[in-house]
Amino acid sequence: MIDTPVNLREVGRLRVLEALHSTARSSRPELVRVTGLSRATVSSLIADLIAVGLVTEDEGPEEPEPRRTGRPAQSLSLVPSAGYAIGADIGHQHVRVILCDLFGAVLWEHWVAKEVDRAPEETLDLVAVLVNRALQETGVTRARVLGIGAGIASPVEKSSGALGAEGIMPGWVGMRLTEELRRRTSLPVRVTNDANAGALAERMYGAGRQAGDMVYVRLSAGIGAGIVSNGRLLLGARGLAGEIGHLPLITDGLICRCGNRGCLETVASPVAVARLLSDSWGEQVSARDLPDLIRRRNTGALRAVRDAGDAVGRALSTLVTLLNPSLIVVGGDLAGAGEDILEPMRAGVRRHTLPSAAESVEIVTGGLGDGAEVRGAAGLVLADAPQLLSATTGEPQITAAEPA
Repeated sequence: MIDTPVNLREVGRLRVLEALHSTARSSRPELVRVTGLSRATVSSLIADLIAVGLVTEDEGPEEPEPRRTGRPAQSLSLVPSAGYAIGADIGHQHVRVILCDLFGAVLWEHWVAKEVDRAPEETLDLVAVLVNRALQETGVTRARVLGIGAGIASPVEKSSGALGAEGIMPGWVGMRLTEELRRRTSLPVRVTNDANAGALAERMYGAGRQAGDMVYVRLSAGIGAGIVSNGRLLLGARGLAGEIGHLPLITDGLICRCGNRGCLETVASPVAVARLLSDSWGEQVSARDLPDLIRRRNTGALRAVRDAGDAVGRALSTLVTLLNPSLIVVGGDLAGAGEDILEPMRAGVRRHTLPSAAESVEIVTGGLGDGAEVRGAAGLVLADAPQLLSATTGEPQITAAEPA
């Protein structure tokens, strides 16, 4: 076996790009300090990156204190338009697509109501149409897109990328979303579960930016958790970690769509809450009615939501005991209930967890609202932007790079 020699210049280029991607602005002296590269190497690499349009240099000084002698350090930053990422959020009843620049700023967004669970081909065709619209309406060329990230309301097998959607998204069982989307869009594709996408987004842009150990809980038609430990997403042996919606909560409860009985989803999802109110009131109540009922402080709706919060808290107490996170971020449809669902969750965690673990965890609503999952889907690509950009040749035209 022949070892491939290490290209030290490529290694240095990646270090510089990683340093620039982690902060809005830097300078040559700061890059020397952060990367450990020599001043001459940093200057040479920056010259190359400016030449291909990846880095821009401003006239204003970057250093907070004036230097005693010499020329002030010039401010350096990545060019936001040097690369783009597309995010797709595929839920049970909707499709949302965004186009982001290199720093995650959303430049284009579109949401479509869609019955997804039994219509995989139609849904993926719709995603492809929206991707084409995003590029056409923004004038971004396909060559500038680093890739598509897709979050879907289904378990995703880590090794094969196949969807483990039995009983959850019946028409999607075994589908390899990466291959299907790549074929439709001719772009590199990365796929994850929607709760993992939400966790990544809140970690990159939202309420979890300072948290190395956190759990993101998505309370929507499906209930799932994205788990971050020591700054990294925990996926498990097959990519199925965090499926708390299918933790058994009630021994003789309703049959869940996964085939088991009494799962958390059967008592705490918006669909379950709406079903309970429908049965109690003798009139049809849908999940879409809940925000208005809560806003009007309807007594029955508030009680049902608070009971759901208590059930979620009991389920989360298991994660708090096992993982000891410092932060739980709540997203999804029921997060809009605010303290009406958060406080019962906190009480449930306190009641069923070691006091020391419960005292150290904070439970808050997400900072990105219903855009968390789609932002995190794009973040799958943007998190590796330095590596993707580092693969760019020295030509002025920036080309898309296939993720490793």
